[in-house]
Amino acid sequence: MEKRGSFTLIAAALVALGLVIGGYLLGDGLRRARAADRSVTVRGLAERNVTADLAVWTLNYSRLGEDLAAVRAQIDGDTAAIRRFFAGLGFPADTLRPAGASVMQNYDNNGVQRFTVTQRLQLRTGDVVRAQKAAARQFDLVRDGVVLQEGSGLTYSFTKLNDIKPAMVAEATRDARASAEQFAKDSATGVGAIKSATQGYFSVEARDGDQANYGVADTPFKKVRVVTTVDFYLR
Repeated sequence: MEKRGSFTLIAAALVALGLVIGGYLLGDGLRRARAADRSVTVRGLAERNVTADLAVWTLNYSRLGEDLAAVRAQIDGDTAAIRRFFAGLGFPADTLRPAGASVMQNYDNNGVQRFTVTQRLQLRTGDVVRAQKAAARQFDLVRDGVVLQEGSGLTYSFTKLNDIKPAMVAEATRDARASAEQFAKDSATGVGAIKSATQGYFSVEARDGDQANYGVADTPFKKVRVVTTVDFYLR
């Protein structure tokens, strides 16, 4: 009987010890789980000033007359004048290419047949500085008798976005971590690894004070921006 009582007492003690240990482990696990769920979500910004590396200038011009051959000859003269203009500024001949043409036929109030011939040439160059100089002298074309129509305009593009994306994403992530560290400092915690991250879209805008007429395409001076949203663990 004494042996059986001792065995029962030992078994009860082991069960009690197991419950204590299990309860501690469960509580510690829940505490660690709650700690693992602690995080802060912040945004990081990266900006970079860039200069356009591509200039595209579309020139629309037209002539009107009663004789189609004569109108066509006038257009050919305008085309030659435009090519001389750009050649005189040092542009290679292959930077200026035809971009379309059209002929419209109508009749005036007296029933006289008239023809309108429209020609489009497009300058496409990576020499942005030279293109700017050409745009500044475009009234030389007017003096040569070339009348540029609505739709003629010089636009500037930045085509090397992929070259700067990795560095800008890294910069935005560092900016986000700095914000998270400030939050952690204020709440007496520390910043751990990244829990999740979302990269925003890259925007190319006109640099402050450099927007020329209607939008970002009108100026060669641009600003690239990206915002990332990062969720950091807190420890």
